[in-house]
Amino acid sequence: MTQRHSSDGSIIGQLSDYIVKARSAELPEEVALKGKHHVLDTMAAMVSGVTLPPGELAVKYAELQGGRAEAMVVASPVMTNAVTASLCNAIMAHADETDDSHAPSGTHPGCAIVPPAFAMAEKNNRSGADLLRGVVAGYDVGTRAMRALRRPGQAFGGSAGRNFSSHSVGGVFGAAVAAGAAVEFTPVQVRYLLSYAAQQASGITSWQTDLEHIEKAFDFAGMPARSGATAATMVEAGFTGVWDVFEGFNNFFDSFAKDEAQRQELVTELGTRYEVMLTNIKKYCVGSPIQAPVDCLVNIMREHRVGPRDLAHLVVYSSTGENRLTGAEQTMPDINLRYCLAATLIDGDLSFAAGHDVERMTRPDILAITRKIEVRADPSLVTPESPRQGRVEFTTTGGRTYSNHVVKVRGAMENPMTTEEVVKKSRELLAMGVGGRKADQAINALLNLESVKSVRELRPMLQP
Repeated sequence: MTQRHSSDGSIIGQLSDYIVKARSAELPEEVALKGKHHVLDTMAAMVSGVTLPPGELAVKYAELQGGRAEAMVVASPVMTNAVTASLCNAIMAHADETDDSHAPSGTHPGCAIVPPAFAMAEKNNRSGADLLRGVVAGYDVGTRAMRALRRPGQAFGGSAGRNFSSHSVGGVFGAAVAAGAAVEFTPVQVRYLLSYAAQQASGITSWQTDLEHIEKAFDFAGMPARSGATAATMVEAGFTGVWDVFEGFNNFFDSFAKDEAQRQELVTELGTRYEVMLTNIKKYCVGSPIQAPVDCLVNIMREHRVGPRDLAHLVVYSSTGENRLTGAEQTMPDINLRYCLAATLIDGDLSFAAGHDVERMTRPDILAITRKIEVRADPSLVTPESPRQGRVEFTTTGGRTYSNHVVKVRGAMENPMTTEEVVKKSRELLAMGVGGRKADQAINALLNLESVKSVRELRPMLQP
C-alpha cells in the first residue's frame, strides 16, 4: 500500500508533525527550567531506588540479561542495551513514592519517560538539550493520551467498570515519544512509533494489592519505559506500522474507550500548554495523598511549638478518608498515613529514611501515636484548582485544638518547588547512591543540560 504524506490534517498527522518539530524547537525559559527540575528529580529517584528491593532486583536483572553496552544502569557499574537500561532505570525510579505525578491525567510521567529518554540519548550520543526537549515532548504526549481517554472531570473508566491503569497506559506513549526524540524520525516514522506504542499499551489496577512495591514499580515505570524504548528501537531499525492508530480501523480509542474518548485532546494546545508545567514534584518521598497532611502537621508543630508529648488526638481529613493505600493495615511505611504522621511528629520532619523504615512501624513510640490518629473523609478537599488538599486538627493534652488546612501542597503544580528546594531534595537522594561530591556534579550538569554536549558525560557522575 502506498502511504500518504503525514500532514493530512488527521489527529495523528498533527501530532506526528509536532513531535518532529519539538526535537529542535526552543523551549520557553520557564518550561526548560521546569523540565530540568523533573529530569533532576527523576534521576534522584532512580539513584535512590537502587538502595530499595525493586532497585536491587532491577540491577540483578540487568546483570543477568547482559547485552550490548549502549546505556548505563545508574548507580551501578552495569552497562546494557538501551531497552534493558530503560526498563531497569525506570523500575528504580518508581522503587518507592519519590517520583513526580500529573494529577490531570492520573499518571506518574517522570519514572516512565526520563529513563528511556536518557538511555536512547546515551545510545545515540545526543546532547543534553536533545534529552531535555525529548522529555518535555514525552510529558506532552503521554499525559494527553490519558486526557483523551477520559470523560471531563471523571476518573478513567470509573463508571464503565474497566480497570485499565492510567499510569502504564499513558506512560508508554510518553516513553515512546521521549525515546524517539533521540532518533531522526520523519513524521511518517513517528506514526509507526505511536502505533507500536499503542499495541503495547497495557496495565490493570491490580497493582494496588502489591505489598512490596516491586510489581508496582514495573507496572508504573518499567513496563511503559521498556515498551517505549522498544517502539523507538524497532522503528529505528526500519520497522513499519499502521498508518493511523488513533482514528483508523479498530483504533486505540475505539478499543479502550469507544464513545467516551476525546481524541482531539491529543493535539489541544500543543506548543502552548506544556504538561510538564502541570506536573507535581513531591516534597516528601511518600505517597501523594500523604503530602498535604504531613505539611499540615509540620505547620502546626512549628507555629504552636507542639510535639509528641502534647498530643491527645489528631484528626486528619482527606478527600476519601482512609483507604487500602493509606490505611492502618498498610505494610509499606511510605504509603501508611498514620505511620508517616507519627514519624513526622517525633522527628519534626519526614525524611527519606523515616519513610522507608519498615521496622520502625511497630515500635512502641510510633504505635502510641498512631492509636491517637483518626482519619475522616472530606470530599470538598478536592477541587479542579487544588486536588491535593489536606486538613489536620491537633488536640493537645491540655484541651486546645490547633487546625491547619493546606490548599496548595508544596511541590504541586499550583505551588511549585523552587530550584533550591528541588536541589535540596535531590542531593540527599543522589548522595545515597553516588556520594556527595558526584551528587553535586550531577546536579550542576542536570540544571545546565543545554551545556552538556553528550549525555554520556553524565555517566561518571551517576556511578558509585
